[in-house]
Amino acid sequence: MNIRGFAGKSPVLGERVYVDSSAVVLGDVELGDDCSVWPATVIRGDMHRIRIGARTSVQDGSVLHITHAGPFNPDGFPLIIGDDVTIGHKVLLHGCTLGSRILVGMGSIVMDGAVIEDEVILGAGSLVPANKTLRSGFLYMGSPAKEVRPLSEREREFFRYTAANYVRLKDQYLQEQA
Repeated sequence: MNIRGFAGKSPVLGERVYVDSSAVVLGDVELGDDCSVWPATVIRGDMHRIRIGARTSVQDGSVLHITHAGPFNPDGFPLIIGDDVTIGHKVLLHGCTLGSRILVGMGSIVMDGAVIEDEVILGAGSLVPANKTLRSGFLYMGSPAKEVRPLSEREREFFRYTAANYVRLKDQYLQEQA
C-alpha cells in the first residue's frame, strides 16, 4: 500500500488529491485539496510532520522528508509547503519551509531550516543550503543558490497557471481511475 501510517500517524488527504500508485506517502503528512503526487515520489513524515497546501504538485522522483528532533537540533524541522507550488522532477526537500506560488526547478535540493518565501522561482539544479532564506519576488539559481533578478509580472502569473494546469491533469488521472 502506498499511503500508510507510521508510529500512530496516518496521512490526511484533502479533497480530489491524486497520489500515483508508485508514489509513497507515509506518516504525519497532510496534503491539501487538489494536490498531486506523481510517479516514484516519496513523502516521508516518519519523525516529524509534513504539511502541503492546496493545488501543489510534486513531480516524478522527488523526495520530501523532515529533520528529526535530537541532541543536535532539539526541535527538528518539519517540512511545510504552501499553496500553488510546483515541485519539479527529482527535487529533494528536507526539513525546509516553502511559501506559496513557488516553482522549484528540476533536480533542486533545499536543505534543513531553509526558507523560500512566496513567489520565488528556483532554477533547475539549484542547492539552497541549510538555514538560508530566499526572499520573495526573485529568481534564484546555482549551487549555492544566488539571487539572479526580480521576477517579471508574467513570471508571477505563471505560478497560478502551472498550479491550475496540474490540477486539470490530475483530474484527468482521477477520472480514468474511476
